[in-house]
Amino acid sequence: MTASITRPGKIIAIHLSYGSRADQRGRRPAAPSYFFKPASSVGVSGGEVERPAGTELLAFEGEIALVIGAPARRVALADAWDHVAWVTAANDLGLYDLRANDKGSNVRSKGGDGYTPLGPELIDARIVDPSALRVRAWVNGELRQDDTTDGLIFPLAQLVADLSQHFTLETGDVILTGTPAGSSVIVPGDVVEVEVDAPDAEGSPTSGRLVTTVTQGDMPFDPAIGSLPAVDDLQRTEAWGSADLAGLGATSAGKAPADDRPTLSPELREKRSDETHRGETSGMLSPELREKRSDETSGMPSPELREKLLAAPTAGLSAQLRKRGHHGCFVDGLAANIPGAKLVGTAKTLRFVPFREDLFASHGGGYNAQKRAFDTVDAGEVIVIEARGDASSGTLGDVMALRAQTRGAAGVVTDGGVRDFDAVAALGFPVFSQGAHPSVLGRRHVPWEVDVTISCGGATVQPGDIVVGDGDGVIVIPPSLVEEVVDAALAQEDEDSWVAEQVAAGHAIDGLFPMNAEWRARYEARS
Repeated sequence: MTASITRPGKIIAIHLSYGSRADQRGRRPAAPSYFFKPASSVGVSGGEVERPAGTELLAFEGEIALVIGAPARRVALADAWDHVAWVTAANDLGLYDLRANDKGSNVRSKGGDGYTPLGPELIDARIVDPSALRVRAWVNGELRQDDTTDGLIFPLAQLVADLSQHFTLETGDVILTGTPAGSSVIVPGDVVEVEVDAPDAEGSPTSGRLVTTVTQGDMPFDPAIGSLPAVDDLQRTEAWGSADLAGLGATSAGKAPADDRPTLSPELREKRSDETHRGETSGMLSPELREKRSDETSGMPSPELREKLLAAPTAGLSAQLRKRGHHGCFVDGLAANIPGAKLVGTAKTLRFVPFREDLFASHGGGYNAQKRAFDTVDAGEVIVIEARGDASSGTLGDVMALRAQTRGAAGVVTDGGVRDFDAVAALGFPVFSQGAHPSVLGRRHVPWEVDVTISCGGATVQPGDIVVGDGDGVIVIPPSLVEEVVDAALAQEDEDSWVAEQVAAGHAIDGLFPMNAEWRARYEARS
C-alpha cells in the first residue's frame, strides 16, 4: 500500500519527458529539467482535489512515480535502478491559471493540497523492466492517455542518476517521471483515474486505478496578499493540449519556449501587463473587474436584497434609475421564454462577434468562449450575451441552458435567438431573448470572449452589474445604486397600489395621479 509514501521527504517532478508530449508541445529538451512539489500535495486514491474559486485551467497528468528505496548520491547510470524500491501511479495535477508567475518553479500551480495523489498499490521495482512500464489515464471513464516508458526521451534510470548528481535521494523520496500526450483540462465533477502496470511482466503487476474527483472551491485568492490567477491563450493551449481543443487558432496561441517553462512571448507579456486590455486574452480580468466579481464588492444580492428585487417591478426600477440620470438601463426587444418569469442576478458576460470563416475556424470549436461561460457561471449569476441584436441564429440551446441551470445560474439574457426554445422553457430556466431560431452559432456568430464589458439590446453591461427581468423586459442596474433604487421603487410601488385602490373606488385621476397636496396628505395619514 502507499501508506509509506504519504509524507515523502522530497517530491521531484520533471517538466517534459515523453516524446508524444514533446511533439504535442513542439519542443524537445536536450536534458531533463525539474521542479519540486511539497509533501502536503500528496493525496490518496478516492480523494478529492479542489479547483480554486476564480480559476479555469486545472489539468490532470497521469504519470509513473518512482519511490526511492536505498539512498542515492552520485550513482552511475548502470546502478541507478537498484535505488528504486517501488513504482506506482501518480496524478501530477496543475493549475495553469497560476503557472506564468511561477516562472517554471510550479510552486503554486502544482503545489496545492492533494495535487499529487499516489497509489493505490506499490509495484516492486525489482520485478519489472523500467523500459516496459505503461501509464494510462481516464476521465469519466474515457481513455485519455496511453503510453509506455519506451516512449520516454530520458529513461527512468537516467532521472535517478541525474538527480543524484545534485543532491542525495533519500529513502521514501518520490520522483514523478512526466506525462505523455493527452493531458487536458478537468472541471468540477470530473473523475480522473490513473493506472501504471507492467503488462509484459509475470503476473502483470499493476498499481490499480488511482481515483481522484474534482470539486469546486469557494474561497477566492486575496489580491492584497499575492498575484492573482490569470490565463491567456498560451496557457489555454498548453492546458488543453492544443489550440484546437482550447477553441483557439494556432496563430493566437503564442509560441512555446525551449523547455517546459511557461515563458510568454513579448506580445503576450504586453497583454498581461495591460490591465485595461480586453482583446483575445478574454479570461484575464483586470483587478477592477476581479473586484467587481467578488461578492463583497460586486453587489451580489444578499438574500434580503434579492427578495426586494424580486418584489420590485422593472417598470418601477427603471423609473427610479431615470430619476437618477440613468437612461441607458434598458435591454430592448427581449421577452421571457416562460410567461410570468422573474429574473434577478449579477451579470456574467459573453460576447459574440459577427461570423467570419477563419475566425470561426480558430475560435468556434473546442472549449470556446461560449462553453467557458456556461461551464464557469456561478450560482446567482445571469449570463448576458452580446449577439448584436441578430435574432437569425441561436446563441444557446438546451444543453447549454441545462449546464447553467445545474450550476445554479439565475438565467440567461441574450439579444439573439434561442435554439431548442421549447426544451429550454420546459427546464423551467428563465431566458430572455428575441425568440426562437433553429440554427447554431456558425450561421451568424463567433464566440469570442467572456467577462468583459458588452452591449446587449442597446444597454452596456459589465460583469457584476445587477440584472432584473420580468414581463416588461430587462434592465441593468449599477451595483452602487441597487440598494437606493430598489428601496425607492418599492416605496413608489406601495404608493401606486394605494392610488389604484382610490381609482377602483371611483375617484377621478386628476389630482390623484400624480397626487396633489390634498391627496398626498391623505396618503401620508393612512393607517
